[in-house]
Amino acid sequence: MRALTIGTAVAATLFAATAAHGQDRPRARDLCLAPGVLRPGALNAITDVEGVRVGQVTLVEGDSVRTGVTAILPHAGNLFQDKVPAGLSVANGFGKLAGATQIQELGEIETPIVLTNTLSVPAGMTGVVDWTLSLPGNERVRSVNAVVGETNDGGLNDIRSRFVTAAHVREAIETASVGPVAEGAVGAGTGTIAFGWKGGVGTSSRRLPESLGGWTVGVLVQTNYGGALVMDGHQIGEMLGRHYLREHVTTSADGSIMIVIATDAPLSDRNLERLADRAFAGLARTGAAFTNGSGDYAIAFSTAASVRRTTERRGAPSEVAEWPNDLMSPLFVAVAEATEEAILNSLLQATTTRSVIDGREIEIEALDPALVRSLVDPAGHCAA
Repeated sequence: MRALTIGTAVAATLFAATAAHGQDRPRARDLCLAPGVLRPGALNAITDVEGVRVGQVTLVEGDSVRTGVTAILPHAGNLFQDKVPAGLSVANGFGKLAGATQIQELGEIETPIVLTNTLSVPAGMTGVVDWTLSLPGNERVRSVNAVVGETNDGGLNDIRSRFVTAAHVREAIETASVGPVAEGAVGAGTGTIAFGWKGGVGTSSRRLPESLGGWTVGVLVQTNYGGALVMDGHQIGEMLGRHYLREHVTTSADGSIMIVIATDAPLSDRNLERLADRAFAGLARTGAAFTNGSGDYAIAFSTAASVRRTTERRGAPSEVAEWPNDLMSPLFVAVAEATEEAILNSLLQATTTRSVIDGREIEIEALDPALVRSLVDPAGHCAA
């Protein structure tokens, strides 16, 4: 059977193994789940940060291939020649994040950020390197720090088949666009599982009021971890009797999450690392267990032109106007809130997915929005 490759533009006709696409399902705010005090941007997505683009390729074949690629581009130019400052935070390092040490050392990103499954990280790197070397102006480039993260989708995907290719990665990069971002069982989230329900890709944003700088913070997540699900303070996992350590069962919470953070605030790499640190406050609010086998990573970058590491600025002293430490706290609140809501969106937009792994039929059901609404708003006060 030939593989079905689904870009975000046509993701509404997924495949027999999955129910209706997540676009037919509510996001968190449709269920009156609105974490925090700050308002989201117009799209409530990472693409609310001007210039940020997202591309996704969803891969499905036969009974057992359920995987894909998600690419995040900080801007539309040549990223290698016009690098963006970046910071990395690791809550638990049980994972594979290619390019991590150079982000930590130099505080910058020179390629798209690609997310995929664990055993496809090498293909992700090849695709990123191929794309970077092909760009006009990069003819003499001999070193590329490809940034590729992962979660392990082997519970629903025949991960050992390593179905993702460099061509799929380039397709995700080359089709990346601004605007709404598909969520749920798409791209790198096609085969992921979170809290025992279907996980996936989710996104959210926060915009600070002008009095606090007017900056936007956008977050995109790939959820594949466990714990006791909490949705905007509601103990959903415990209410439904479905959570890590229920009756002392300890085998259901390992996994991972990748958190990608974009902002237009002119931050140094040091303060971007601090911003990435605070994303884990939002992760904790969802009931994450942060287990031994969970890889929990956050990467933050700034799109502000004033702090970019351009060809003209490299190799010579320069003056950079950056946002001061004393004004960082509202951004910290914004990233925690956006991370929490992005995770909720990844669950609510996901769809029930079926697969056959090692000869066993597997079905991971999606979280039921109607059931969630009944738990968070039993009196029906929430407007439809």
